[in-house]
Amino acid sequence: AAYPNPFNPTTQMSVTLNASADVSVKVFNMNGQIVDVIASGNMSSGTYNFAWDGTNAASGIYFIQTEVGSQVNSQKIMLVK
Repeated sequence: AAYPNPFNPTTQMSVTLNASADVSVKVFNMNGQIVDVIASGNMSSGTYNFAWDGTNAASGIYFIQTEVGSQVNSQKIMLVK
């Protein structure tokens, strides 16, 4: 889960892997367009901390999509400036 939420201008999240896996963390806007790619690639087991800086993004609702292997999770986040 991303925290804080709502946020201004950065939010953070962590991903814990029990085994090596392909990981993708992306930010989408309400129209489904990719705004940013936070992480992408194969990662070893462990805990990884990521942050998204929305300084250059408009206020509004965004979605963080996390893919670990074939598992996909999404979370709605709100940027308030």
